[in-house]
Amino acid sequence: MKTFDIIVIGAGRASNLAKNAGKAGKKVAIVEKAAFGGTCPNKGCVPSKLLIGYAHVARAIEESSRHFIDAQINHIDVAKIFEETNKHIESVDPAYRRKFNENVEIFEGVASFVSNYVVEVNGEQLTAPKIVIATGTRPKKPEHERAWTSDDIFPLLGTPPKSITIVGSGFIACELTNFFDAIGIETKMLVRSQKLLSNEDREIGTIFKEEFSKNIDIAFDTSIERVAYVDNMFQMNLVHKDGTTSTHQSEALLYATGRVPNTDTLHLENTDIKTTARGFIERDGYFETAVKGVYVVGDASGENMLQHAAAAEVNHVQKVLLNGKAQKHTFKYMPHAVFTDPEIASVGLTEQQAEELGLEYVTSSSGWLASAKAQSLRLKYPRTKFLIDPKSYKILGCHMVGPESSSMMHQVLAIMHLDNDVRHLKEMLYIHPALNEALLPAAVKAIGKVRASLQK
Repeated sequence: MKTFDIIVIGAGRASNLAKNAGKAGKKVAIVEKAAFGGTCPNKGCVPSKLLIGYAHVARAIEESSRHFIDAQINHIDVAKIFEETNKHIESVDPAYRRKFNENVEIFEGVASFVSNYVVEVNGEQLTAPKIVIATGTRPKKPEHERAWTSDDIFPLLGTPPKSITIVGSGFIACELTNFFDAIGIETKMLVRSQKLLSNEDREIGTIFKEEFSKNIDIAFDTSIERVAYVDNMFQMNLVHKDGTTSTHQSEALLYATGRVPNTDTLHLENTDIKTTARGFIERDGYFETAVKGVYVVGDASGENMLQHAAAAEVNHVQKVLLNGKAQKHTFKYMPHAVFTDPEIASVGLTEQQAEELGLEYVTSSSGWLASAKAQSLRLKYPRTKFLIDPKSYKILGCHMVGPESSSMMHQVLAIMHLDNDVRHLKEMLYIHPALNEALLPAAVKAIGKVRASLQK
């Protein structure tokens, strides 16, 4: 049995912990069953955004007429797009492996617990007083053996399809659908309900659905009753909410219907670690499991399934293990964005959440057209929505839909983290006429709404 100071299971964000622990002189084992770097740079946020970059250019050309420009796309080299994206993916694993010094030993394989502090990999047992579980999640298994998940297009092997059907309504489904459609692949989206991005604020979600549907062929209230793969095509029998049926076919079929934790191979039944009914690992405010010295970070906890959250959690556990800073960590605010067309950014409570919690709040919604830079986009739909606590002017939630929403949101995030008071957004000086200037009238309107509510 090999003894280490720290065992890290999963070489995604937690590889930074292994790297820094090795530099600090700790003897570290890092275990990974697939590519180093984890989901984000290999199969998730990074390669998907590389693809979306091509989609943005294609959409801009398609929509150039609103700027009185007559332009057209003569050719899109789809194979080259995927070739370039695949090159990035190929570079990730070796780049991550180069991070480690001689104190870090790499184990390639599936880790499983023998007991609380003993892990087995490829028949070899490892032990350490400190173990960090960072095994992430994977897409739910598709309902047909030849169907894809997002894992199958990063990297995409073989010839890109000429047509694709995408099942789902969340951010992965919306981002990939927008990409495939924008680059000229015949694309159809199947949605079981009438909603897209159901976790977003309902007002923002309504705007998103209206704008997104202008470009995309979407069958709402529709699911696949039967699917067969015949002559290199998926033949689908579709059933609709009103009871009618129809048929549809495409060269590729991709399911983006959720993710499940990679904890089923860990054999946690051999430990005192507790899991939820869905298989996510329970933890406390220190990110520690029910076993002292064993931590869980990232998607494996099921709490904040976002890369920026995982990176922050790894950084906190690193401080605990390397600097002895044993303190609880709570995220004040957890922002997210959906990188599609249109783009969405959100932080804090949606209006429906505020209602469910029975909170007192004031809501304010503003367009962006007071900003000349926003006017130059020649789009009418972009919007900023605030939910404000009328007693303190605290921003309870902020939601945006429009180009560069994810960048604009950081100005709101800065205020929320430093001194959460919407009045600061009104008082600060803006570069005129930057896109962010659209936040000024939004803040003014929100403050006015609060003051009006106090006078009632």
